[in-house]
Amino acid sequence: LGWRSTGLEEPDLVSGLFGGGLTQMAAYFAERARGHVGIMVTGGIAPNSEGRVAPMAAKLTKPSEAKPHREVTDAVHNVGSGSKICMQILHSGRYAYHPSAVSASPIQAPIGPFKPKELSSKDVERTIEDYATCAALAREGGYDGVEVMGSEGYLINQFIVEHTNHRSDEWGGSYENRVRFPLEIVKRIREKAGEDFIVIFRLSMLDLINKGSSWGEVLLLAKQLEAAGVTMINTGIGWHEARIPTIATCVPRAAFTFVTEKLKPHVTIPLVTTNRINDPAVAEKVLADGHADMVSMARPLLADPHFVLKAEEDRADEINTCIACNQACLDHTFQGITAACLVNPYACHETKLVSKPTAAVKSIAVVGAGPAGLAAATTAAERGHKVTLFESEGEIGGQFNMAKQIPGKEEFYETLRYFKKQLEKTGVDVKLNTRVTAQDLSSGFDSVILATGVSPRKLDLPGFEDARVLSYVDVLKRKAPVGRKVAIIGAGGIGFDIAEFITHDPSHAKSSTDVDAFLKEWGIDKENAVRGGVDTISPQPPSLGPCEKVYLLQRKASKHGAGLGKTTG
Repeated sequence: LGWRSTGLEEPDLVSGLFGGGLTQMAAYFAERARGHVGIMVTGGIAPNSEGRVAPMAAKLTKPSEAKPHREVTDAVHNVGSGSKICMQILHSGRYAYHPSAVSASPIQAPIGPFKPKELSSKDVERTIEDYATCAALAREGGYDGVEVMGSEGYLINQFIVEHTNHRSDEWGGSYENRVRFPLEIVKRIREKAGEDFIVIFRLSMLDLINKGSSWGEVLLLAKQLEAAGVTMINTGIGWHEARIPTIATCVPRAAFTFVTEKLKPHVTIPLVTTNRINDPAVAEKVLADGHADMVSMARPLLADPHFVLKAEEDRADEINTCIACNQACLDHTFQGITAACLVNPYACHETKLVSKPTAAVKSIAVVGAGPAGLAAATTAAERGHKVTLFESEGEIGGQFNMAKQIPGKEEFYETLRYFKKQLEKTGVDVKLNTRVTAQDLSSGFDSVILATGVSPRKLDLPGFEDARVLSYVDVLKRKAPVGRKVAIIGAGGIGFDIAEFITHDPSHAKSSTDVDAFLKEWGIDKENAVRGGVDTISPQPPSLGPCEKVYLLQRKASKHGAGLGKTTG
């Protein structure tokens, strides 16, 4: 289970004083231990106050802060599945959302609200010791190891590359000087935490920014990290400020394993690969093809905590697949909200949303077989109720059947596959092609759940009755043709989706399912021969396909996409 900050890492103040306060975090990881996850990594914990992502974010600097973590580690170990849990040490550097931000040099991040203070040589030494102390305290808190966050553009990354390190002292200038920081951190962690403690280093292998690391530098640092005592190396892809998607649903499955594969012949310790691996067959192929020794998944285990167990038991068709939408996980995290999952509302809410067998069986009618109706029907049936699901169309899915057609949203097919299996497994009586009225439901049911979805808003504008004016339902469901010049009124999520749909050239490979097409479209060097994987490489966006011109219109003066997801808008 790879790193994913959930918002559960901060104990409540009063409970924390008595060694508790992390009950939700404990329940979250224990559920994944019951799902047979091998190694779990927590969300980032800062090694000092400056390194916190936000003013009140989690840190581990003294024994009293380690004590609450015993609740988490004991919960995992007491499951008895053999699962290990490691704590991630993350210093945010210039990405910090507080005025005490620090970095290798005083250069403000394009996504950071504060200009960081440059760490003095003395401050650098102190920070290294803080990392080592944090690791020792993690061991005291019961963790099996730590992951040192050295990628994604956080502090360690900021020291490694010329892009953010303009120092002229012993911690800057030459590459040898710039990598002293991560190497000293690893050596001192090993000294303080012991030889029998797992130390994972998340190494940025593809920065996706200009003046990032060259491949030769990545290779050299990997070898030096192995010599310094790292147990395994995890793959980091892209800085947070990079303008290239790395985990969104438009990224093909296993799109970046080629980077890990390139490093594999050069080190002897295990290498972990990551990013957009959400299917056990894909993970198995990655391993069988020799791209990595281990596979890290974060969001897929939010979506289904029993992913691994189901794969072990040959029940892959029962996995609730991550659709990489980011809407309730990453977007929540960056808004300071506890993470959740769009396809699994129980994620991170295991102590609050508890589904138990019912004591009083009811006959329940659910009207509408879109995602909401499907979730309501299968949950009620799983609890023991007798459920009948009515759907006026000839298939389940509702508006997902339109959304799944959008290039980059192919994963939506998986959600419908999952619910089809759940309907069968839970014994829901499904009535397709059946439109019901209030009178039909007035007898025979104890409860009725309406999940009939929405209809497109009709425009009240001159010319609305013209045959050329279409709704998104006309285009996606009824396959109405559009012209070569198209005006789309509304620049919300559906407006963007329609633009994607009508401009896709069916004669070209979809960049959301074809790795080579994706790399070409976004200007990524598959050989990773240029700095950051992007220097001197020009993106090659696809043509507008059958369209000559598309206008995306909105009433607001703000930029297009401003109101959409923070990570995908």
